[in-house]
Amino acid sequence: MKYEARLKNEVETIRFGMILGEFLLGGGRVYIKGSLGAGKTTLCRGVLRTFGFSGAVKSPTFTLIEPYELSSGTIYHFDLYRLTDPDELEYIGLEEYFQCGNLCLVEWPEQAGQKLPAADLEIELILKDKARQIILKPKSSKGKDICNNTLTSWSENRCHSECKMFYEYEES
Repeated sequence: MKYEARLKNEVETIRFGMILGEFLLGGGRVYIKGSLGAGKTTLCRGVLRTFGFSGAVKSPTFTLIEPYELSSGTIYHFDLYRLTDPDELEYIGLEEYFQCGNLCLVEWPEQAGQKLPAADLEIELILKDKARQIILKPKSSKGKDICNNTLTSWSENRCHSECKMFYEYEES
């Protein structure tokens, strides 16, 4: 199953990330795909705002990982864009980051090959005429709960009638 909607701008992308963050308080693995500039880091910024982080959120393109030790939990923001070989992940102790209770937001997960543990939720962002198409694909029972709760809250809290509802599709 996958769910799609249109986010009309950066503000809406951050707002969606904040709503998503409400259902990630217990940790999880969210893999975020999209081309350069599609809004992956913007979505992560919204999630981090939910956890009370108000500083600058930059993509950790050169460091691979940016840890956020917050009172509500630990968040690891990965950007694997510059990863040249998935085996490089073994040197950073990858399994330690993905422990139960931690939240891992991974941009460019496809760069890791098969080295990452299974995602709870995959998100894809596609730029379309200055807006973003967002596609959510739950990959575990936890991911289904996160997705369903996020979509319900998004539908209930959308503040403008032009905010599109999510559409559900069977994955092909």
